[in-house]
This record gives sequence, C-alpha cells and structure tokens, in this order.
Amino acid sequence: MTDIKDKLSPLEKRALLALKDGKLEIKEIMEKGGFSSQVEVMNALSWLKSKGLVRIHENIRIEYEPLRDTEFPERSILEYMAVKGGKVTLDDIRRVGFIPEKEISVGAGWLKRRGWGNITKEDGQTVLTISHKGKKALDNFEEDEIALEKLRKGERIDPNIGKILKSRKAVKEIEKVERSAELTDEGRKVVEMGIEIKEEISQLTPEIIRSGRWKEVEIRKYDVHAFAPAVYGGKSHPLSRMIDEIREIFLEMGFTEIEGDYVQSAFWDMDALFMPQDHPAREMQDTFYLEYPEKVEIDMPEYIEKVKAVHENGAGISKGWGYKWSLEEAQKGMLRTHTTVNTVRYLAEGHKPPFRVMSIGRVFRREAIDSTHLPEFHQIEGIACEKGANLRMLIGLLKEFYSRMGFEEIRVRPAYFPYTEPSLEVEVMFNGKWLELGGAGIFRPEVTETFGIEYPVLAWGLGLERLAMLRLGLKDLRDLYNNDLEWLRNAPILGD
Repeated sequence: MTDIKDKLSPLEKRALLALKDGKLEIKEIMEKGGFSSQVEVMNALSWLKSKGLVRIHENIRIEYEPLRDTEFPERSILEYMAVKGGKVTLDDIRRVGFIPEKEISVGAGWLKRRGWGNITKEDGQTVLTISHKGKKALDNFEEDEIALEKLRKGERIDPNIGKILKSRKAVKEIEKVERSAELTDEGRKVVEMGIEIKEEISQLTPEIIRSGRWKEVEIRKYDVHAFAPAVYGGKSHPLSRMIDEIREIFLEMGFTEIEGDYVQSAFWDMDALFMPQDHPAREMQDTFYLEYPEKVEIDMPEYIEKVKAVHENGAGISKGWGYKWSLEEAQKGMLRTHTTVNTVRYLAEGHKPPFRVMSIGRVFRREAIDSTHLPEFHQIEGIACEKGANLRMLIGLLKEFYSRMGFEEIRVRPAYFPYTEPSLEVEVMFNGKWLELGGAGIFRPEVTETFGIEYPVLAWGLGLERLAMLRLGLKDLRDLYNNDLEWLRNAPILGD
C-alpha cells in the first residue's frame, strides 16, 4: 500500500481526498478537489479504479429536448374554433394559414382523439365542431402540453409523458450518464495512511537539471506496470517499405534503377517486344487503350522500319510472324501493361553492355477484381546483359534475390512468353506449397538484334503484390489498398 501511495499522481491524490467523506457525483468531486474540468476528474478516477482504490458507478438517465417551439396543432384549431363560434371547416383553416398544411390533418385527428371536437361532412366539406370537453379545455392544458412547456424552460418531465411527446416527434430523447465514485476499502486505507499534496515532477527535463531545481522538488516514482495507451509513430505504408527493401537488394547486386511513363504507345509496350499485333493480350478486354491521347507518336522513329521488318519477315533473324504490320496499330495510346517497356526502351537508347538495370512500377491490365487480381498493380522488372550471359546466370540472379527476401526454397520451371526464349517461371515454397511469383527468360534475338544488342539479355518481371501478401500474411490482395488504419498501425516494419 505504501508503494501504491508513493506512485499516486497529484490528481489522484486530490480525488482520494475529495472522496474521504463518502460517495460523490463527478461535479462534486470536481468542486471539492479543485479540478479544472470533469475530464481531469475522470482521468484521475480511471487510474484509481485500475489500482483498486475507487469504485465508479454509472446511472443512465433519459432526458428530453424539445423539437417543437409552437403549441400543438389541435390547440391552435381549438382556439380558432372558439373565436369563430365553435364551428369551422378545414378549408377555413387552410385559407387563414395559421397552421402549416402538413399539420392540419394531424391537428384535426388529435382534436377528435382528445374529445375536443367532432368531425362531420356538410355539403361536401369537412366540418369541425367544438365539444363540451373542448370548451373546458380552452382554459385547461393537457399533461403533454404542460410537459412540453416545462422542457422549453429547462425543467425535467415524467418519462412516461416524454415517450408520448417523442411519439409525436415533439421531443428528442437523450441518454445522459450520471457518474459517481466512492472509495474502496483499499482506497480508504491509503487515505488513512496520510496523503500530502506537494509539488512533484514525473519527468526530468534539461531545464530542471541545469537549473538545479531537481534538488527542490519531489520526483514521483515511476510505475512500470501501469497501463499506458499505445502510441503509433508515423511510418511508410507496408508496400512502400517493401519497394524500398527490394530496391536496396537490387542496388546491392549491382543494378541501376530506371523509370518510365505510364502512358506508352503500343509500339514500345508490345511491338518492340516482338508481340504480334493479333496477340490476344492486345485486345480491348485485356488492355487499357486511351481516348486521349488516342495516338502516340513513336519517338526514336529510326526503329519503326526495323520492327516492321522483324514482324513481317524476321529481318534475317527468323521467319517473323508473316503478316502485314500496321503503323496505326503501333501508335495506339495505352497504359503500360508491364514495366518491360522501360527495359526495352533502355536497350533502344544504345547503352553498351555490360549493364544491369531494374525498375519497380505500376502497370495496368483489364483484370476482374478478386482476391488475387487487380487492374492496377506493381511489377519488379530487370535485365542483365553481358558477354556469356546464360540461363544458369539468370536462375542464379533470381534465386539470390528471393533468398535475400527470406525464402529458403526456390525453384524454376519451363514457361512460355512471346518475347523470351527460353522462358521460365519462378516459384517459392510457402506454407508447404509452391507459389508462382513471376516470369523470366532470355530476350529473343528478334528483340535484342533489332536494337543492335549482340550479347544475351536476361530479363524478368516479378509480381510485387503477391510477394507482399506472403510476407504480410494476407489472403486477399485488396487488403493492401483498403487503408484499414488498425492494420496499417500494427503492420510489421519489413526488413527489421
């Protein structure tokens, strides 16, 4: 108990002293303890409750707030009837306009319900006639009318009457929580031990140390077991952190990062990669073509005839695809379908081997959204070109990358891609299953020789989001982009 007493804050001490004479409401504790706000009182009581020194009681009370600032429509009709000799028509009431149109029928109904008048039909008109009870009601108000007036004055009313007023939408029901507190047996023992309120500090600052004031003040003991709210510092999105991690791995492996634009011509996205113009991937249901710009002029036009020749007849490299190549088709504007467009443009720019380049960027495809597919995602792209480069070197690069990402079992298997030969897919072992994470291969000579590259070019395009799902333990790709604050706050910092 001495240890508990020594670790009490000044606010906790004031609350205990205020409660020493018995149970009190929060406002009473605030006044008696000299608190500046009820928030201070509740903070102190919450800490004292966690230490078993006080009990907090809560009582929910229903209050009503008036929504109507005028009398009920039946009262207005009754008073008008009295002025008009006890008999009026609904048309008379409408014509005078002292009641909103939407309340006339309601008022007439309540007039009859209270027994203040009768409703009849005469010559096709609805006639209201005052009754004996109605005449008496002119000087006598009903309970609900009296209660509504009390509410306007800030007074409390009978809850049963409040429910009636609520049913008529004349009031709004408000739940108010009344709190009180009292000492527990342990709390009373602490108070009886003697509580002294004096200046104390809970945190040493450079100013207190330099001034020597620390010698004059009481330093409160620090309770390492006390509850403290979680503090979430600012940090990057998990996907951004993974991109930084991947970038660092490739830079350490000797790669240079390159970037490219989202909007490309079909020429660079597909034709330059020896993808035929009738390939299924080039159809509207698979690719986002643009209305603006609908047409993208091909920069580096010196390659147009070379790409045309390799498509039509192979340009002496192969037999080609054997069709008539269309410049109009190649100039279509589109959102890039892969970041390979960055690397093929790099080849066309005339860089001399050896070189290693990589990029991480968004790509766009017309995919149906589900747990494993999105129309917008990231691709990890890279190429390596040097004399003697071969398939074994490609596999070694990919295995080195994934091993640095934390995967112990990595394998490759044969695959097919239009612009690489041979081609392969990379798989990693995860939770007892082989999972495919991307494709790779050696660029076909129809791609490299068109741009004057004489050595083999090793290339790959790897999925980022699927890799992130494995690392973060997600089952749905969409969870990466839902912006769930609780998940973002608790997501592990990758690479630590």
